[in-house]
Amino acid sequence: MVGRWEVGWRGGLCGGEPDVAAGFRVACVTETKAVKSEQTRRLIVETALRLFRERGYEATTMRAIAKEAGVSVGNAYYYFGSKEELIQAYYDELQEEHVAACRAVLDAETEFAPRLLGVLRARVDTMVPYHEFAGKFFKFAAEPTSPLNPFSAESGPARDSAVAIYREVVEGSDLKIDREFRAELPELLWIYSMGIVLYWVHDSSPGCRKTYLLVERTVPLVNRMVSMSRIPGFKSVTRELVGIIREVRA
Repeated sequence: MVGRWEVGWRGGLCGGEPDVAAGFRVACVTETKAVKSEQTRRLIVETALRLFRERGYEATTMRAIAKEAGVSVGNAYYYFGSKEELIQAYYDELQEEHVAACRAVLDAETEFAPRLLGVLRARVDTMVPYHEFAGKFFKFAAEPTSPLNPFSAESGPARDSAVAIYREVVEGSDLKIDREFRAELPELLWIYSMGIVLYWVHDSSPGCRKTYLLVERTVPLVNRMVSMSRIPGFKSVTRELVGIIREVRA
């Protein structure tokens, strides 16, 4: 009876025989609309990124983006309330690409250094196609009061997702370190990765070769520093560092 009622309800009937065909039609229409909506959203984002590259961030208006994408201005604002929201969408998509690119190394490695190296390489891999574009809006992202700043509230979801990757790097590894330091390490690794990103923005070497080199040379150093936190003489320093982090965060 419950199953029959549910099908009838989906078909728009309150009694009698369930209209199964009508239920399927409603489901198909709903799914088609969702797919079309996502396609429109992605088209607006891709168009905006292209115009930002070609004309610059400041010179590109929402009206220009809508015209180039072939949608109404109202439709563009329906999906994104501002240009800043478009950049946030870019952040989110880039973060999703990074999460997917990290899976192979995180599923295969248990040692801390190879896990960190693989995740940082994947980070650069996913950013390289956007290198030309990144330099054009970095000055806006670097502004402390800008919603595009990676430390802003608006960037919170992308930042939390990024920190979660480094938490997986730590938690899935064979690291044996102080419990409190272990809890703070993912955020410290994310800040370290932001230094890599900053260098990448200004890297003019072919294929961002120097950025990859920076990753390869600094990961062993980070690994040694983290490992040293187990040494009795460094435990007090580590705990003081944890205290500073928590005090500043509060």
